[in-house]
Order: sequence, then structure tokens, then C-alpha cells
Amino acid sequence: MTVSDFPTELFLPLAIVLLVLLTIFKGLRIVPQADKWVVERFGKFRRVLGPGINIIIPFIDGVAHKVTILERQLPNATQDAITADNVLVELETSVFYRVLSPEKTVYRIREIDGAISTTVAGIVRSEVGKLELDEVQSNRSQLILRIKDSIEDAVEAWGIEVTRAEILDVNLDQATRDAMLQQLNAERARRAAVTEAEGKKRAVELQADADLYAAEKEAQARRIQADAEAYANQTVGQSIHAHGIEAAQFQVALKQVEALTAISEGQGNQTIVVPTSAIEAFSNAFGMFKKG
Repeated sequence: MTVSDFPTELFLPLAIVLLVLLTIFKGLRIVPQADKWVVERFGKFRRVLGPGINIIIPFIDGVAHKVTILERQLPNATQDAITADNVLVELETSVFYRVLSPEKTVYRIREIDGAISTTVAGIVRSEVGKLELDEVQSNRSQLILRIKDSIEDAVEAWGIEVTRAEILDVNLDQATRDAMLQQLNAERARRAAVTEAEGKKRAVELQADADLYAAEKEAQARRIQADAEAYANQTVGQSIHAHGIEAAQFQVALKQVEALTAISEGQGNQTIVVPTSAIEAFSNAFGMFKKG
């Protein structure tokens, strides 16, 4: 069957069907979950189509830009920076972001990745320049937060959200590394000397405490001995007061007996001479016991 054989009365209905199908195709848009589409009307921004089925005016509205809203990672970048104490450092950074407002991203900036990379480099140099080298290395988490906040403020006008910013590494030149190593060795030596001095000081303190404790115990023993002697003297005094001279003679006799006993226990042969007064003292003492 040729075209000439096709009934002319069917051309118009067929054309209408094709036009309807084309209109439906042009007016119906199915947007993927990870995308947002920017619609223009006669070259001017109209609206943004979200994921799912969307309807636009065919032949008038058209999809001008298809923007993915998935999180993106910029290529790792390395930039130099000078700290507040004039140390040159090399930082490796990584930034993650995603598009929130596609209309801002496509109409306000041409190359979004390059623009963010340039912005990150400037902010990193600015923030590192406010800190000394020790602070850059010890407070890296705080530095990352400050860089992230600064980047967010800078890219807000582009419809971008910075989800994460990381400082992967901080490198130093060889001269700075050698100087830091010398400083570290000096610090270790200083700490060792301080530890040794503190040990000696502690030993002296402990020895002083031990001497003081010994002195206190010796004084306590002397005090007890003195109390005992005072008690004995008090007892003798009370006995003398109660029994008169006979009690005193008895105490003298006891001392003499103790002395004679010590002499007799010595080595060799000793000749013991007992004074007459001692014998009389013994007699008087025993007489006192008999009276009692």
C-alpha cells in the first residue's frame, strides 16, 4: 500500500492523534529522585521540577537544566598557608557539598566546582593565618569547623550547602621539621631533669619525715620514762611521809642489794665488802615490815 493509496480522509485524524501524543510527551516530565530540573519559558526562569511526575505547558515551557542534588566531593586540594608565627605549612583539604537551590546554582555561577575550590583555598589561608603552628596541629577540629562555617557563608548565594570539610594532612618543610625535632628533644630533656629533681626532693622530704617520726617516738619514750620515774618518786615520797625515815632506809637498802647482786653475778671471784650502815639499814627495813 502506497501513500497515494492511503485514504485522504484519515490524514487529519492521524495528524491530530500525533499532535496529541506529542503534546503529552512535551507536557509530561518524569524527574528522577536524585535530580531537579530547571524550567524556562521563552528563555526566562519559570520554576523547578522536583522528583516524580510533573506537568508543564508544552511548546512554551522547556527543561533548560538538569541538576543532580546528590552530595558531591571536590577533588582533594593542596594549598600553602603561613601561620601567625610565620611557619609555612601545606594543607590537604577535602570538601563535600550538595545543591539546594538549582536556580541559584545555574544562574549565578558558571563553574561551581572551581568556584568552591577557589573559595576554600582563600578561607583556609585566612583561618590558618590567625593561628600559630601548635594551634593548627592541636586544634584541627576547631579549625575545620571555622573553615566550614566560613565556606557556608560564602557559597550561600549559590544555592549550595557544604556538608563536610576536612583537613586531611598538615605538612611542614624539612627545616621546620628539624627545628621542631630539636625543640622536642630539648623538652624531653627538661622534663627528665625536672622529674629527677622532683624525685630527689621527694626523697629528702621522706627522710625528713622519717627523722621527725623517730624524734617524736624518742621524745614520747622519754616522756613515758619520766612519767614512770616521777610516779616512783611520788610513791617513795608518800611512803616516807607515811612511815618516816624507815621507808627511806628501806629504799636505800634495796638499791644496795641490787648493786651487790650485780657485783656477785660478774665473772671471776669477787670479795664483797658490806658496810655496817647497810646491815643496819637492812635491819631497820625488815623491822619496819614487822611493825607493819
